[in-house]
Amino acid sequence: MDKSWIHKSRLSKEYENGLNVFLDMAFNNVCLSGKILCPCKHCKNSKWVNRETSKEHLIVDGFMKGYTHWVLHGEDASSSQPNFQQNDNFDIFNEMHDLVHDAFGVKDTSIDIEEEPNEQATSFYKLLDDAQQELYPGCKQFSKLKFIVRLFHLKCMGKWTNKTFTMLLELLKEAFPDLTESLPKSYYEVRKTIGALGLTCIKIDACPNDCMLYWKEHENDMACHVCNTSRYLQAENTAVDEEVSSEKCKKVPAKVLRYFPLKPRLQRLFMSSKTASFMRWHKEECTKDGCMRHPSDSPLWHSFDHQHRDFARDSRNVRLGLAADGFSPFRTMSVAHSTWPVILTPYNMPPWMCMKEPFFFLTLLIPGPSAPGNNIDVYLQPLIEELKELWDGVDTYDASKKQNFNMRAAVLWTINDFPAYANLSGWSTKGELACPSCHKDTCSKYLYKSHKYCYMGHRRFLNRYHPYRKDKKSFDGNEEHRRPPTPLTGDMVLEELDGLNVKFGKKVNDNPSLPRNWKKRSIFFDLPYWKDNILRHNLDVMHIEKNICDSVIGTLLNLEGKTKDHENSRLDLEAMGIRHALHPITLESGKKYLPAACFSMSKKEKEIFFEILKNVKVPDGYASNISRRVQVKTNKISGLKSHDNHILMQQLLPIALRKVLPKHVKTPLIKLCTFFRELCSKVLNPGDLIRLEEQIVKILCDLEKIFPPSFFDIMVHLSSHLAYEARIAGPVQYRWMYPIERYC
Repeated sequence: MDKSWIHKSRLSKEYENGLNVFLDMAFNNVCLSGKILCPCKHCKNSKWVNRETSKEHLIVDGFMKGYTHWVLHGEDASSSQPNFQQNDNFDIFNEMHDLVHDAFGVKDTSIDIEEEPNEQATSFYKLLDDAQQELYPGCKQFSKLKFIVRLFHLKCMGKWTNKTFTMLLELLKEAFPDLTESLPKSYYEVRKTIGALGLTCIKIDACPNDCMLYWKEHENDMACHVCNTSRYLQAENTAVDEEVSSEKCKKVPAKVLRYFPLKPRLQRLFMSSKTASFMRWHKEECTKDGCMRHPSDSPLWHSFDHQHRDFARDSRNVRLGLAADGFSPFRTMSVAHSTWPVILTPYNMPPWMCMKEPFFFLTLLIPGPSAPGNNIDVYLQPLIEELKELWDGVDTYDASKKQNFNMRAAVLWTINDFPAYANLSGWSTKGELACPSCHKDTCSKYLYKSHKYCYMGHRRFLNRYHPYRKDKKSFDGNEEHRRPPTPLTGDMVLEELDGLNVKFGKKVNDNPSLPRNWKKRSIFFDLPYWKDNILRHNLDVMHIEKNICDSVIGTLLNLEGKTKDHENSRLDLEAMGIRHALHPITLESGKKYLPAACFSMSKKEKEIFFEILKNVKVPDGYASNISRRVQVKTNKISGLKSHDNHILMQQLLPIALRKVLPKHVKTPLIKLCTFFRELCSKVLNPGDLIRLEEQIVKILCDLEKIFPPSFFDIMVHLSSHLAYEARIAGPVQYRWMYPIERYC
């Protein structure tokens, strides 16, 4: 199909004619209830709209950038040619018919059946009949299955109770006698129908103290074998009517883990002809020009292929990323509750499909009210068991090649914020050795007045002959002769933790003493390939950038509660015997006066800074309205979200700093902003990343000469490792928490 009309004026006749052809194709191939996904710049294939609305959006706003293969609107995925043939037999039952076929992986039902169908086949044919059966005689809008699926979707979105859903079914059957035969009698029957499509959830009881799961050999246990706590909730009033049998009393588990099996969901990626071919994209269609646009371009991916050649031999084998994060399911923040979803996402797909919500697989839902902490390994057991099975492979039907194959899968890394990094890796991210990349060689110093550790010593990452290494006066009063630390390999970790077994649970107090900052041997090492991964856990660029931005702005503007320059930090300078000009001065009245630092803004400079941020205007959808967060009269800025910090750090802060502060202060800060902007590029050049590794160390050293030690918390230090991780694992967009937090 000729697509040149996309680049013509949207008011031209050519554009209008081409747009009509596109809409005809879309509404004949992928229409759902008279609507399609709108590909305009604002909707970005995320909203379902009718034809008139879609046409209006595409004329006013145009197509979203980069969407040239219309795979979501009927164009064939493998050949990029439109599957545009007018089908006179097309009807509203086709979409449910295709759904059933995709769910079971069956592509041809025109086979005579001589034997009695097995259980799976019987379920398939029953659903196929429901997909073709009219809801009531003469109904052309809904099939029986389509109506049940839509009704169940409304229940989930509206958070209806099971009882009210059953009452609604009864009311519909009473009001519309024609629906008596079509509609299920209760919520239970609807769940059986939906469950036949493979949307299953396995509930596993857990100890309320996170000691164990009641599964496998412990499935029928009544109490925890670690802390002896009851499996079930105990009634507050134990007095029970003697006539009521205890057997009739329903036992409520104290804690329930919800587990959604991964294998059938990965198999469905190949059962659907529209996604199966994309699972080979990383091998067959990925651009190979030396730059990194996708994880498949990274040294980590190539190293994994080299070490596991049998796995790499079939490009359909799935590479996964695992993400975990806590959130409160309640709208009010006054309720302290933390539920932890564990999500897996495949990386075989192209960039426009990777890390997108339709390909996030929720596999575990770990209940609250408190976070599992280091006991998360207890809840990961079912998933790790399934991942070991997936490493061996599972028989799967590939719709694009019309053949069965042994599908294997492997987890490349985890995606998590810094506290969750500790829970998943087993290395504590607090205290003297908080940096997991520097591990035992972490350079830290405890500040007795600020009551915290600071992490400086970045001169050791410089080349051996750099003049900063011998500069005592500008830094901590010492020369630096140490070399940079070497990252821990999987074999080194296993060697350190060999023979040390940790019991899990909140009440366990007899665990052995582990070396350094280790808290446990991570359950991920049960996977046969985990020790071979170069980068097992990712540092999250999103939270690191946010925290650094908060520290910079809070310190420059001297915001209460956020500044790192306060009386205690000045007393720490005095105790260290450095930067005498900043030491507190005791006045005759007994009060202490803090001399202005070179990074302290005057009242006039603050007005200039806030005026720039107050008047900034950005394109619609580019960022939130940051000007609303700025209070010029009181010289405050508050309520910033993670993405606000992202925009501030990379785009607005360098502009706002141009007319304020001395040159030797603002120059390294602007370079820090430039570092994050280059690091977050969608296309990375390995040579540029080597340069960024050197630059960030020099920037941090320059900041050490300016800011007090209390400024250098662990987040500031972690920025020194981000360029290395990008050089090893590829673009940060596939390894940060933005899409995960939006999903949760």
